[in-house]
Amino acid sequence: MLQNKPSLSQSNGQGEPITLTDQTFEETISNQPLMVVDFWAEWCGPCRMVAPVIEQLAHEYSGKVSFGKLNVDENPVASNAFQIQSIPALLVFKKGKLVDGIIGAVPKHMIESKIKLHLNN
Repeated sequence: MLQNKPSLSQSNGQGEPITLTDQTFEETISNQPLMVVDFWAEWCGPCRMVAPVIEQLAHEYSGKVSFGKLNVDENPVASNAFQIQSIPALLVFKKGKLVDGIIGAVPKHMIESKIKLHLNN
C-alpha cells in the first residue's frame, strides 16, 4: 500500500523535478496531468548528461508538465514494473498512464517534441 506523502506527490511550484521513490511513485504519477519521469542511477554517465536538461525543462514547463526523478538502484520496484533495463530512460505519463518513452541520452529538442506532442493531445 502506498504511503501518503503530499510533499513528494505535488510539485513545489518552482519547476523542479520531484524525487520519486517506490513508495510515492504510483500516487505521484496518478496526480499529475502530464509527467516525465527520469529513471537514472548515480554511476550512469549518460544520466548525468540528461539531468541538467531535465532540470531546465522542468523550469521551462513549470505549471504545465511535472518532472520526476527515480533512482533505479534505490527503487527497484518501480523500475522493474516498467522493465527498465537501460538508463537513462524517460517515461511520459498522462494521468498515471504510460503514453511514451525515450531510452538513452538524447538532445533536449527530442524530449521537448515528446512533451509538446502529449501537451497538445
